[in-house]
Amino acid sequence: MGFALVGSIVVLTLFFRSNFGQQQEQLIPNTDEFFISDFFKKMGSNSSSFSEIFNLSAPVCSWQVVFCDANQEHVIGLIAPNLGLSGSIPDNTIGKLTKLQSLDLSNNQITDLCSDFWSLGSLKNLNLSNNKIFMNLPSNIGNFGSLEKLDLSFNSFFGSLPDSISSLTSLQVLNLGQNRFDSTVPLGIISCHSLTFVDFSWNNFTGVLPDGFGSSFPKLKRLNLAGNGIKGKGSDFLKLESLTYLNVSKNLFQGSVVEIFQEPLEVVDLSGNHFEGHISQLNFSSHLAYLDLSDNEISGDFFANSSRTLNLKHLNLAKNRFLKQSLINIGSLHSLEYLNLSNTNLIGRISSEFSLLTHLKTLDLSSNHFMGKIPLLSLETLQNLDLSFNNLTGEIPISLLKKLPWMEGFNFSYNNLTLCDSEFSPETLQSAFIGSSNSCPIAANPNLLKSKTHSHRGLELALALTVSIVFLLAVLLFCAFGCRKKTQMWAVKQDSYKEEQAISGPFSFQTDSTTWVADVKVATLVPVVIFEKPLLNFTFSDLLSATSNFDRGTLLAEGRFGPVYRGFLPGGIHVAVKVLVHGSTMTDQEAARELEYLGRIKHPNLVPLSGYCLAGEQRIAIYDYMENGNLHNLLHDLPLGVQTIEDWSSDTWEVDADNNNGIQNAGPEGLLTTWQFRHKVALGMARALAFLHHGCSPPIIHRDVKASSVYLDHNLEPRLSDFGLSKIFGNDLEDEITRGSRGYIPPEFLNQDGSSSPYVITPKSDVYGFGVVLFELITGKKPVEDEYPVDNNLSKDADLVSWVRGLVRKNRGSQVIDPKIRETRTEGQMVEAMKIGYLCTADLPAKRPSMQQVVGLLKDLEQL
Repeated sequence: MGFALVGSIVVLTLFFRSNFGQQQEQLIPNTDEFFISDFFKKMGSNSSSFSEIFNLSAPVCSWQVVFCDANQEHVIGLIAPNLGLSGSIPDNTIGKLTKLQSLDLSNNQITDLCSDFWSLGSLKNLNLSNNKIFMNLPSNIGNFGSLEKLDLSFNSFFGSLPDSISSLTSLQVLNLGQNRFDSTVPLGIISCHSLTFVDFSWNNFTGVLPDGFGSSFPKLKRLNLAGNGIKGKGSDFLKLESLTYLNVSKNLFQGSVVEIFQEPLEVVDLSGNHFEGHISQLNFSSHLAYLDLSDNEISGDFFANSSRTLNLKHLNLAKNRFLKQSLINIGSLHSLEYLNLSNTNLIGRISSEFSLLTHLKTLDLSSNHFMGKIPLLSLETLQNLDLSFNNLTGEIPISLLKKLPWMEGFNFSYNNLTLCDSEFSPETLQSAFIGSSNSCPIAANPNLLKSKTHSHRGLELALALTVSIVFLLAVLLFCAFGCRKKTQMWAVKQDSYKEEQAISGPFSFQTDSTTWVADVKVATLVPVVIFEKPLLNFTFSDLLSATSNFDRGTLLAEGRFGPVYRGFLPGGIHVAVKVLVHGSTMTDQEAARELEYLGRIKHPNLVPLSGYCLAGEQRIAIYDYMENGNLHNLLHDLPLGVQTIEDWSSDTWEVDADNNNGIQNAGPEGLLTTWQFRHKVALGMARALAFLHHGCSPPIIHRDVKASSVYLDHNLEPRLSDFGLSKIFGNDLEDEITRGSRGYIPPEFLNQDGSSSPYVITPKSDVYGFGVVLFELITGKKPVEDEYPVDNNLSKDADLVSWVRGLVRKNRGSQVIDPKIRETRTEGQMVEAMKIGYLCTADLPAKRPSMQQVVGLLKDLEQL
């Protein structure tokens, strides 16, 4: 009997082991697989979004974020950024991964580190940046003797940096930027001789650099100490012979500036210190591309010798102690894109050599002693101009006045200038032309010409009425003698009129902000290509007829690329005609090839390019007309342009539980009043960008993602427009037109003062723009120049991104939700969407998710 009982137990044991053996193997304690699974379970990784990254039922070593050794036994890498991990890292999880070499938990919500974290003695790469870690960095950091890269930036580490850092002798990259360290730079750091990158920026480090700092890092290439309270001299950096990037701005350095400059240096920012010396004694590197010496105590003639600065693109010498001097040799700085010489005691006339600076985008000569007239400037690339607080006289050149509406910023205040232009608003005149007189000769005053035209309008109307009556009588006489003859003659008259009109080029058209010209002599000889109807012989004359000669009454909008008109081509083809008035660096053949390529790109969430026309220098893109306007106008209650003729006044939202989108019918008055529809718009927009980035070869970077680029078609489907247009304007990645619109420009394209900064454009710049639009959808507010409510103890934010991100970091994101949609869905969905926008608007491009990941995260919201 007992033997039979034992046999039964054995059989049952084998049965259960056969059914659950795999699950037990995955949860065997004290294995790397167990530690990893437990870590994700306790850090809040149960969201369905994780299923797109790894299969929870599969072995841990098969997960995309986990890397194991050849035997699939030990975890050697855990790369898990942007996964929403939150809270303190638990003990007995990743701290037990004894073979771990690479750990990346960046851009999560981690608040603290576990006690056994410091036992990871095999670590070579550690990235905990962009979290919420609030703690004192312990001396146990010295346990990471094999560490080569350490990134703790954008956290809240405080206190002193432990001297045990001297044990990290293999360290090559050390990034502690944007924390709260408040001690001196420890002496132990000079033992880290392998360092090539050091970033201590925007902390509260004080005191002086350790003795021997300059001679301790023979391989150091980048050093950033900006935004601290460090004292020292230029000689502290004398022996950093490999240094190419040096930023010590906004510190307390003093002494001679001469000793700093060495041959390898490419970027130097010494602004906001107390450096002194004679600038003409500086031995500029031939590689120098960026130099900021502003707000110091430097003197001398700063353009006495500029032969070694031919590659200089950014130069800022503002607010120093220069004696009065004339501006000389400026023309030799051919590569300059940014020049700030404000408050430098300049006298005399503004040199005509500025016209030689053909790449210049920003020019600031304010607060000097310039006199005389404004010379001709190179206007092709100029985007910011400040000539305020001088003694300039005379008229502002007409060519410059015409350029101003297309510039990002300008100021002519506090001079004795005259302008002849009535296009500027009273606000602009009161802010940018203070002290200038706005007067024109009678012959040149557009308002007087308009008045003269109005005074003769009655006479012209009477004459037109008389001619019409005579013409009508003539037609009636023709009818009396024969309908057929009348019809034939009338057709001849129409054709004759059309032909006469067609040869009257070149054509000039005016909008509220610009005048553009189509240098076409015979409109019927300039073809219009319509991709879907290649057999129809449309010409530029058909575009003229379709848009009533590009009349203002057909004008839908004016964007960065130019005006957009509504029109009907023969055959009832309803189109939107976009004129790219800024010109292009492409030849006609190159532009046609690019437009043909864009016409082949089709996606349900993209506005299809229907065709194009090359009219002289103008490139004209023709799109399918989107009946329900663009997202910016709808979201912010602005005019939609020409409205559809249907009566929408009785249309309302109808929610259908069986419909995935939750929307059956809506008119413009009801658009965007529910979170369901705003989520639909965001998801459609994300799918469009994911297709451009990942479904096109080569990938297409939109470069100007914004709310006004998103349209709603007749089925209320969101469609993204203007993709690929930036490339037609030119392939120069530093061209301002490719950087995006105000409020949507990623921080990597801007310096701290708001000026443009050179940066390679990647798909992550589109991700940032999408994040801004997502914030607009959630809050209902514009990206800039809107009201962003704050508490009494907080400073007012200047833009939407800063406002929302600040509140999200304080776990108060629900405060920004648009009241119009707050009650239409659970608040949790909107808060989670806000977190997605937070990830998309990360300051560092590498911290932003891809658009494929964004699509997955937005789809997961439907399950909440």
